[in-house]
Amino acid sequence: MPWTPPLRPSRRSLLTGAAGAVGAALLAGCSDDRPAGGDTGIPLERRMREAAVRDSARLLERYDATAAAHPALAGRLAPLRAAVAAHTAALSPTSAGSPSPAASVAAGAAAPAASGEPVPPVAAEALTALADAERSLSEARTIDLAGAPGELARMLASVAACGAVHAHLLTSTPGAAS
Repeated sequence: MPWTPPLRPSRRSLLTGAAGAVGAALLAGCSDDRPAGGDTGIPLERRMREAAVRDSARLLERYDATAAAHPALAGRLAPLRAAVAAHTAALSPTSAGSPSPAASVAAGAAAPAASGEPVPPVAAEALTALADAERSLSEARTIDLAGAPGELARMLASVAACGAVHAHLLTSTPGAAS
């Protein structure tokens, strides 16, 4: 079966999605900070940040595994991986002014889960798998916007939009992301 290039979203659809995410963030910014569901004693924002850091750590591991399996892609992946690392640092509960040794332990505990996913042996398929992971995380973060406190919602919207762009760059013409 011949390989066909994946459908590519237009710039307009990417910008529309980003605008929608920002709009959702602005709406979420007007909500109160009461915890949704049961009260665990841990503030909602802290729980959401720790979960976001764990998800970003898993994505970083996917980037590392893909670059290790396909060294020729390392240069193309490096700027995208660096952005994900910056998102991880920005989302960290310690970046919000509250030190969290538990968060770093929790992020480290998430490591084996991501490494269990094999990297496809064909470079194009590996890029597609990485793009799917970026897209999936971007969609999950967009959904999380509805329950996030103001500033975190804005940050999640920005990171979700960036993830959507990463997914596009990973599936675009080889060399376009370089």
